[in-house]
Amino acid sequence: MCARRVLRAGPAVEIVRSGRARPAGEVDLFADPMPDRVEPCLALLSARPPAGPDWAFEVKWDGYRLAVHKRLDAVRIITRGGHDWTHRFPTIEAAARAMPAASFILDGEAVVLDARGASDFGALQAALGGRGGRREAGAAVLYAFDLLYLNGHDLQRMPQDDRRRILEGELDAGAGGAGIRLSEEVEGDPAAFLAQACRLGLEGIIAKRRDAPYRPGRGGDWLKIKCIQTETFLILGYEPSPAALGGMGGLLLAAQGNYGLAYVGSVGTGFTHATATALRQRLDRIRADKPAAKMTRKGVVWVRPKLAAEIAFRGWTGDGKLRHASYKGLRETADEAALFRLP
Repeated sequence: MCARRVLRAGPAVEIVRSGRARPAGEVDLFADPMPDRVEPCLALLSARPPAGPDWAFEVKWDGYRLAVHKRLDAVRIITRGGHDWTHRFPTIEAAARAMPAASFILDGEAVVLDARGASDFGALQAALGGRGGRREAGAAVLYAFDLLYLNGHDLQRMPQDDRRRILEGELDAGAGGAGIRLSEEVEGDPAAFLAQACRLGLEGIIAKRRDAPYRPGRGGDWLKIKCIQTETFLILGYEPSPAALGGMGGLLLAAQGNYGLAYVGSVGTGFTHATATALRQRLDRIRADKPAAKMTRKGVVWVRPKLAAEIAFRGWTGDGKLRHASYKGLRETADEAALFRLP
């Protein structure tokens, strides 16, 4: 094993992986520069879980994808869209500071858990103050599922299994409390795991190729298998109703079609009085004279297509409309959720 070489250039102190102190000006010739941002690896939708020993499986968490960067005492929490939301997740920030590693990049999902311990997207949105809100989500925790950088070493080229083992070791060493938790790998029959996840009301499961490096985009190294379909749609307008929660009878939704936005149906469930009232107030501030998609409908308050809603649904009708749709919440621009594109 060759000795590590350093360049000396100053008197202060910094911490390296071995735990020894060294002059801060020493430059590790073998160290990898820490990226300011890593484009996330995204899961490709699959109808069924893959079989065989080449795949590992985890719960699919329903929240906001985050990258947590730590360099000595500085912590940054970056959204999927590249926005710095450190101030909005104080519990996760404190947990990252408390971890013993000097520098790292964690990949994970920020969630708020319900009474059953399942992630609740609506509760996370409420904790943040809704789309465009300014609140701090102190109740949010990070389920970490990947480790991309650690103490001068870029781990992205390593196989998934090796990154997982290092991640487990770092979280075992101390995660600063419950603010950062390990997204557990689940062993056993993947079909049975999916069935159990669906019975528990979870969104679905994730499959990861064990020998794959960390690659940005939807290359197929990660797969998502959902219990209930959830996608992001733009809001075209709403149907006013004095008998409905917040005076809003339903939202009219659009997906991306081949020639612009295409109407895909409406959603009238999943609201509380508070969420419906707040949403109607936001929609009333962006009213429009006509729909942004090619359609005709009477009695609708049209809006500019600026707000993206996360919608759960059971499938599609024969004429291309959402079946049994339910509103889950608004998507933040910072989360960079992809608008559903019609096939």
